[in-house]
Amino acid sequence: MTKKTPCSPRPLMFCYFLALLLVGCGGKTAGNKTQDANAEVEAKTQASETTSSKKKILFFGDSLTAGYGLEVNQAFPSLIQQRIDSLGLDYTVINAGLSGETTASGKNRLEWVLEDDVDIVIIELGANDGLRGIPLTETEANLQTMVDHVQSELPNAKIVLAGMMIPPNMGPEYTGKFERIFPKLATSEGINLIPFLLENVAGIPELNQGDGIHPTVKGQKLVADNVWEVLAPLL
Repeated sequence: MTKKTPCSPRPLMFCYFLALLLVGCGGKTAGNKTQDANAEVEAKTQASETTSSKKKILFFGDSLTAGYGLEVNQAFPSLIQQRIDSLGLDYTVINAGLSGETTASGKNRLEWVLEDDVDIVIIELGANDGLRGIPLTETEANLQTMVDHVQSELPNAKIVLAGMMIPPNMGPEYTGKFERIFPKLATSEGINLIPFLLENVAGIPELNQGDGIHPTVKGQKLVADNVWEVLAPLL
């Protein structure tokens, strides 16, 4: 999975989507049948255009995005889709979360999930790096590579980077430098930043599952709020 870690002094527990086609049969003249056929083709074309016109939001991340321990429709990307639908916005959310993903494996997987018609890419990776003590230079370089790849392949896409924090196990120096990777990259690349994905969730037992790391259903709703605050202005 991933991580979480607040800046508060209290200890953190981290061991976290036919058109209905009415086909009239019989009692039709040849002319009517031709008109019906043309109408059917037109209806199918319009339906296809409607579907393809939907803009796409790609959530690319680890178990936090995948909704580890919960139903897929309870994970925050699905909650974001529900909110988008309720507002009548023309966007489709794609959940490309994979449990256990690190920035290294994510860097290699991104090419396979990045579609050429994605409008917004939300990168939520790095937590597993921090929990495993992976060198910070490697984590930062991998995140940079992913941002560069999206910018190269989808120059018009908007990028959102999800900020992360980790527990102090690796020491204050490592922990502090890890946290600063995300705002530093967001600033240098001019991309959007979710300051801390797990704000108001990390370290709160009742908002996390038994492992103390992955949000519960209630916790996922708060995570969705954190994401929506940054995502909404982009829609």
